[in-house]
Amino acid sequence: MLTNIKESLLVVIDVQERLGAAMPPGVRKRVIEQISVLLTAANNLDVPVMVTEQYPKGLGLTEPALKSQLDADVKPIEKTCFSCAKSPEFMAMVEKAQRKQVILTGMETHICVLQTAMDLQAAGYLVFVIEDAVSSRAKGNQYNALYRMRQAGVIVSNVESVLFEWLGDASHQSFKTIAKLIV
Repeated sequence: MLTNIKESLLVVIDVQERLGAAMPPGVRKRVIEQISVLLTAANNLDVPVMVTEQYPKGLGLTEPALKSQLDADVKPIEKTCFSCAKSPEFMAMVEKAQRKQVILTGMETHICVLQTAMDLQAAGYLVFVIEDAVSSRAKGNQYNALYRMRQAGVIVSNVESVLFEWLGDASHQSFKTIAKLIV
């Protein structure tokens, strides 16, 4: 199954300052860069974006590099539940978006991303987890979570695949702009 630009909703889960600081060296930077690419593309291609923050009093706010890319009407949803789908505010916004494909990025793969993916899938959404735009503090936890999600039927993809699936054709008016995002 491919992502479809008219059906996609991009979700950035808990990419917060203190949580990012707990990631292994280089991981935080990579995840922020990859999510930034997706946000740039989503903004350019009119794909709706949602952002969550897990207990921001303790884990801080969304990383400034990502927050600066959000449209003014995108407000992070504060939560304490690990699955975003357990937040009534989150689910109300997902339903309002009227998109059937939910593209998940963020931290931590084996906790909030995993639980959100499983719950959204159970609710009837087609869920994509972007492998190079998620992270966990321990690689083993990340690999285990990605394996579990694959086994459950969640689609595990990558940033570049999503970008080119959204475009669909090199003749797309945004092709040159989006292609420049690939490093």
